[in-house]
Order: sequence, then C-alpha cells, then structure tokens
Amino acid sequence: MGPAALAVAGVDGCRGGWVVVITGIEPGSPSTVAVVPDIAPVTIDLGSGRLAAVGIDMPIGLAADGHRAADVAARRLLGARRSALFPTPPLDVLGATDYADALARCRAASGKGLSIQAFNLLPKMRELASRIEPSMQPRLSEVHPETSFAVVRGEPCAEPKRTPGGSAERRDALREHFVDLDDLMQTIPRGAKPDDVLDAFAAAWTARRVATGRALVLGDDDERDARGYRLTISV
Repeated sequence: MGPAALAVAGVDGCRGGWVVVITGIEPGSPSTVAVVPDIAPVTIDLGSGRLAAVGIDMPIGLAADGHRAADVAARRLLGARRSALFPTPPLDVLGATDYADALARCRAASGKGLSIQAFNLLPKMRELASRIEPSMQPRLSEVHPETSFAVVRGEPCAEPKRTPGGSAERRDALREHFVDLDDLMQTIPRGAKPDDVLDAFAAAWTARRVATGRALVLGDDDERDARGYRLTISV
C-alpha cells in the first residue's frame, strides 16, 4: 500500500473503486496514487497501524432523521459552493434495495426526498460500513474535499472541479503541500478521473491534520448514530 512509517491516506470513490493517495505526515513527503477495487486494504492498513490516519470522502455516521450538524456547518463554510455537498441520507436508507425503496425510506425518516446522486453513493457507503468499526474513528475520518479546499485556500473554490479553471485552482491550492503533485497528475490511474485524484489529495491533506491533531471538526463530536459512529466531518 505504499509508505509505511508515519503514513496517512486520502480516499475518494471512483469508477474503478477507490482512488487512494498515500503520503507521509510531513508536507515534503513523497506520495503514491493508486486505484483499488475494494476499500479493505485501506481499512486493514489503518487497523494494523501502518496508516496513522485516513480521510475518506464518504458518509460514515448517519443520523436517524438525516440531519447532521456537520453538514450544516460544511455548507456554511462553503457559501456559494454549498450545493457541492449532497444531503446525507438517514441511516435506514442504507438498507434500501432500489431507488424507490430508498426514496420511501428517506421520506419516512426525514420527510424529504433523496437525490439520485445520493442514492448512487449507497453501494460504496455499504461497502465502507462493512469494513469498519466505530473504534477506528477519529483516525478514520469522513471528509468533504470541497471544505478541505476551502480551508487550504482560505476561501471556497470559485469554479466547479471538472472545469479547467476549477482543476487549476485546486492544483494550485495543493501544490505546496504535495511536492510531487504535478508529476503524479501526469498519469491518472485507470478507473479514476483527474478530479477524483485531486479530491483524494485533499482528503490526504485533511488526514495529515487528523494525524497531527490539527483538524477542524465540523459537527458535534459527542454525538453518535445508532451504530456508534460520530456524525462529524474533519477538515
């Protein structure tokens, strides 16, 4: 899985599974980028101590009614970019068998509908849930790359991530924290897109902050869902 001593990982879901950036805790550390089909190697490395922290762009703690203070705080931080954060589905939606079922469960729990984008996250949410346990938190932290970029830059990104300008401003924000960023972005692993890789780098930036006790925690750090997971986002 890459560097072992004092290593952290940033993870983002992608077409090929999960794009994983592994890097050292210090900003000048070398990094690796890979796509793995299953999240298990990452969670195993976290559990064994080979990784000090993992930041993953996927919901972890799920409220019964879908409302999370972390999402409210993240949207406030993002300002005009707040639509980049999809509403987190209620816990019961995790067991849905299809979109109609998920929509019914969401409305019953929260009184609101469910976007198709949020529904499409469910397979990866279930995969992650099957590989983790509450004791992994906060070394395993839910992140939202756009909030990480907002803190790195001192303000939210001005353009969408898939536009040339949006890609450029995100690379500019990360370059001083990852010395090999430009080289690694020259060859995007099969199964991932450039914006997936940049999001994984942003998650790795937050994982460094988690590992060194400097992360900003959005939401109530004492609140737990029915399974025992924190309902927080780390930045």
